[in-house]
Amino acid sequence: MIERFCVIGVGLIGGSIARSVRRQRLCRVIVGVDTDHANLRKALDLGVIDVGCADAGVGAAGADWVVLATPVGTFGPVLSALRPVWSERAIYTDVGSTKQSVVEAVRAVFGSIPPNFVPGHPIAGAEQSGVEAATDDLYQGKRVILTPLPTTSPDAVRQVEAVWEAIGAHVSRMDPSHHDEVLAATSHLPHVLAYALVHMLGEKDEQQEIFQYAAAGFRDFTRIASSDPKMWLDICLANREQIAPLIAQLCGELGRVSKMLDQGAAVDLFEFFASARNARQRFLDQVER
Repeated sequence: MIERFCVIGVGLIGGSIARSVRRQRLCRVIVGVDTDHANLRKALDLGVIDVGCADAGVGAAGADWVVLATPVGTFGPVLSALRPVWSERAIYTDVGSTKQSVVEAVRAVFGSIPPNFVPGHPIAGAEQSGVEAATDDLYQGKRVILTPLPTTSPDAVRQVEAVWEAIGAHVSRMDPSHHDEVLAATSHLPHVLAYALVHMLGEKDEQQEIFQYAAAGFRDFTRIASSDPKMWLDICLANREQIAPLIAQLCGELGRVSKMLDQGAAVDLFEFFASARNARQRFLDQVER
């Protein structure tokens, strides 16, 4: 059993990790670190954590496990606070949505990647944010990608993998740069698209009552535009080299559709839609296996 489990960033993701490890009785004491004092108080009141503090170094001192669950743009200062109390006997991991930027942040602070740091990313979330949205089953049946480096301790990787599996996740491993390439297409670009669409329609809404007549399909398609904008700012900036070319490619696809509409090319447009529908069905078939 883990004696002291420290979560830095007690929001939806970090709070759900805390709730999940408590439910499975994987640790004795959960320490929560958060600079938002009101959120930290809520975490204590809800029983998500046992001890709360605002300083990452203080919270992580003496911990057996430390999980970084703050926005990836904050990793530099957080890691700098951890460096004086970093323990070779502890396990350190993170839940950042970009991995190459995390590796670079760790290297910038430590000079190299400590062998007991295991980069990771749970493919799970919700449009709500804050500790009130945290649940003890958020990771049940979800995928978690670990991106260890050649210098990462195999034992540390196994321990991180074991905890994720204990709270119900399916764990796989991937190279950090490949992770960022894949997630740019499957997660980051869709969020940018949802934000852009809602932003465009939001500017029209007052004049044209667009949102008043939006149906369930619009709600489903744009759900992720309710995600935390600060978190997604950090993700998009951290992975902009992968996201920007995809945006350009998407603009090309929209240009093709626009041209087909201008030309009234019904056959071509049908084939385009049918091809997309078939591609989505292949995705669903893979998920259901």
